[in-house]
Formats: sequence, C-alpha cells, structure tokens
Amino acid sequence: MTHENLLVDERDGVAVVTVNRPDKLNALNGRTIDEMDGLFAALGSDAQVRGVVVTGAGDKAFVAGADIEELAGLDADTGRALSRRGQKVFDRIEWLGKPVVAAVNGFALGGGCELALACHVRVASENASLGTPEVKLGLICGYGGTQRLPRLVGRGPALEILLTGERVKAAEALRLGLVNRVVPQGKLLAEAESLVRKMIANGPLALRATLEAVHGGLDRPLGEAQEGEAQLFGELCATEDAREGTQAFLEKRPAEFKGR
Repeated sequence: MTHENLLVDERDGVAVVTVNRPDKLNALNGRTIDEMDGLFAALGSDAQVRGVVVTGAGDKAFVAGADIEELAGLDADTGRALSRRGQKVFDRIEWLGKPVVAAVNGFALGGGCELALACHVRVASENASLGTPEVKLGLICGYGGTQRLPRLVGRGPALEILLTGERVKAAEALRLGLVNRVVPQGKLLAEAESLVRKMIANGPLALRATLEAVHGGLDRPLGEAQEGEAQLFGELCATEDAREGTQAFLEKRPAEFKGR
C-alpha cells in the first residue's frame, strides 16, 4: 500500500508511521486523515504488526496542526463532518488494541497535539512543544482534544492549555503528564521504538485487554469498571498465552506468546 503523505517502515513487529509533509510542517489535510484511517485499519488487522510508533518527518514538527487553508472554507455542516471524520480516525488509533507510541519531534499543535493524545504513550524530544491554539483562530479542538486532554492531565491544567492556546514546552509537558519522557532529539525515535518493543515482548492478548480495560473503564463507575476488568481477566485465564506465561515463569525461561 502506497501513500502520498505517510511513510511506513515495518520491522520485527513494529511499524513506524511518519507523517510526511515537511514543507507544510506535516499539517493534517483531508488526504492525510484519509490515509491514516486506511493505514491504521490495516495495521490493526495485520498479525505481523504488534506495535506502532507515530512521528513526523524532519526535526521541526511532529504535526503542526490542521491545514488552515482547508479550515477557512468550512461552514457548520462541513465543519461537523470534518470533526467527526477526524474523531473517527483518532478513535481508531486509540482503540487499535496494540501499543501506539508518539515520538513527538518539534511542534505538536492543534490536530498534531490531538494525534499525540490519541496515542497511548508520548515520548518527546527536548525541542518539542505541544498546544491547542484553535481558540486563536476562533475555533476549538475538533479531533477529541477537549475530551482527551483533561482525562490525561486533569481539568485545571487542560483548561489552561485549551483556553490560552499557548504552547507547552517539553519539560513542562513532562511535569504535567502530557508526555511520558523527554529525550534528546537524536535519540527520540530509538527511545520510542525501544519503549514499544518492551511492551510487545509481553502477551499480545494481555496488551489488548489492558488497553480495553483502561479506555473502557475511565468513564464508568468504579464498580462497573472493575467488573469489566474481571471479565477480561477471566477470559485471559483461559488462553494458551496465560498458560505459557505462567509456566515460563515457573520454569524460569522466557515466554513464547502466540496470541492465542
């Protein structure tokens, strides 16, 4: 599968997805969103891919936002449609069932920040800055940012970021929990890939169930969410992977998970 605005490099179970519009600071236009939708649908069903790294081409920007030229011509109906399409794609990333790590190199603004939020973990370069400047355009986040950001960093810090539209530098983003790690630019991709590989060394069914338990439980009452956890735990207990993992531990050897 070839893409106009995305590069994909699959190796040893990890797919590195690069938004490749460096002349536009990797801004998300409609074509890029459509390509991401098809690509992540394919990655989700590809048994050879067990984890994903998302980054942007060059060292200036992860994704600098949406394509402003496209936003300028929207009306109420086309605006709603654009928002729903972006939400659908980013939901697909969040619910992929496989670990997705954002390697945030440079600007992650607007839609780029929302893309990073849809990933499960964020590793940032020291020159990274994140933010939601939509209010400066008379708009709000449209790809889930108003919902994911407060769930990640809390309502107060999220509202400050959303309402000021100001950028958050890497060190502050780390303090807030907006990113998980900050590393030198030259080590960013290696760090993100290393993190994914630590995750995919574990049972794939357990990874999927963990993601489902966390994402599915956040908006439910604690008791209800814990029942969902118990259901997933029980299902895993009946798998070959659980039997292999526990037996490997007892035999003091590495587990060989099969995803069954």
